[in-house]
Amino acid sequence: MRLWLVTALAALSLPAAATAGTVFLLDGRGWGHGVGMSQWGAEGYARHGYGYEKILAHYYPNTHIGIAKPLEVRVLLAERQRSVRIVSAAPFLVVDARGRRLHLQARSVVLNRALTLRGVKLTPPLRVEPGAQPLQLSFAGYRGDLVVKAKPDGLMVVNELPLDRYLRGVVPWEVPKGWHEATYEAQAVAARSYTLATLHPRADFDLYPDARSQMYGGIRAERPETNLALGATAGQVLVWRDRIVEAMYFSSSGGRTSSIHDAFPKARQVPYLVSVADPYDYISPKHVWPTQVLTPAQVGAALHVSGVTDVRVVENSSGRAAAVRVLTSHGWKRFAGRAVETAFKLGSDDFDIHALTLDAPPSRVVFGSRVQVTGFVRGLGRARLQIMSGRGWVTLRPLHVSPTGRFAVSLAARRSTELRLAYNGIAGTAVSFEVVPRVSLLERNGELRALVAPRLPLLVERLQHAQWKPVGASTGVFSRVVAPGSYRISVPAGHGYATAVSRAVTVRA
Repeated sequence: MRLWLVTALAALSLPAAATAGTVFLLDGRGWGHGVGMSQWGAEGYARHGYGYEKILAHYYPNTHIGIAKPLEVRVLLAERQRSVRIVSAAPFLVVDARGRRLHLQARSVVLNRALTLRGVKLTPPLRVEPGAQPLQLSFAGYRGDLVVKAKPDGLMVVNELPLDRYLRGVVPWEVPKGWHEATYEAQAVAARSYTLATLHPRADFDLYPDARSQMYGGIRAERPETNLALGATAGQVLVWRDRIVEAMYFSSSGGRTSSIHDAFPKARQVPYLVSVADPYDYISPKHVWPTQVLTPAQVGAALHVSGVTDVRVVENSSGRAAAVRVLTSHGWKRFAGRAVETAFKLGSDDFDIHALTLDAPPSRVVFGSRVQVTGFVRGLGRARLQIMSGRGWVTLRPLHVSPTGRFAVSLAARRSTELRLAYNGIAGTAVSFEVVPRVSLLERNGELRALVAPRLPLLVERLQHAQWKPVGASTGVFSRVVAPGSYRISVPAGHGYATAVSRAVTVRA
């Protein structure tokens, strides 16, 4: 089948027809909010011989390492509880707000909202102090004290302990086992800095035990190699203008981190949380995501809009998705990049959405004519136009698109089939390409002359009692003198062609 590109500028400038063959290709990179130190990137730097000081200097420019005074931190462990169970393998002490002290033997103690022990009603908050063995809450061990507070919605338990003992339960839960010691040391300094910069002395607690602050597992999280990293960097924090910085960090950047203002537009931009290149993040399993193929219907369902015909990403200064514009049957709608990240359950806001669109060809194209197949390709390399044949999908040829992404291809109408666009093993939705036979019918001196191309079975039909009834048949050609009346030629569907019916002619007596 011969095919060539039509390069007329007028054709390329026309608006797209109904996007019957549209698919969107969603590609993305990284994992997490993207601000500060990429943990996989830091591990990549460590494997390339960088020490923790240089790693920190790269991800937190304009900072230097200082020394912070030791202090205690308060970590929320539980809230809105009807009761809590505290366990110790050694005798321990409970002190209430009035200074009453209860010495308890090694045992399990259940406190409910009445806060009564040994028949004594205690005044909250209660401080539970360990003896020779650490305390356990719900059978998970924690260093330091447990403070039980009574709140209108239930009991709250807060773990109070020295900063670096808290970090012993943080660093190993923030970075995997088997990593380089320099990565653990960089993580220790970043986590210590983040902790001290985000304390809330006027609140009931300073830190959450999860991703709202930092992952904290208590004693069960501790590992010798991360304890060594904390010891090697004892007291070290990142400082800018004599203040400890909020040293944010995350899992994987995909190749470049984000500025804090791009990730969190309401945050104040600071010179140590800016977008930087992250060349060694390539070792991350989330460095690049598998491509997702999305139909317009899937995009519409996720974003709760209808009639989706196009999707475009608006980048911020860090090269990430600040917003996504969606063209619907009601016009363009704009969604925040983070909202789209959540709707599609993505790993970060560092994503692109490309488009493969094959416009619906004209319906019932006549055999032997030529038709322009149009569409557009955005954000991709050379896509291919494919046709369904007896051997399956066959590439007609790669497409050369205009700077606007539009293309137009002249295609000879030979047989009904399907067309689609393909790119790197990904195919768009197929669209029907319907071809009808070319039928001509003439009458001359009572003789009917019919020609069907290609040579297909045809029926000669006569109008009788308001109905068309077959009165003859042939293949490809018909020539015969017939009785007076109204006649037409009908070509039944089949052999790769749609039904065709000629105009009617009248044979007079």
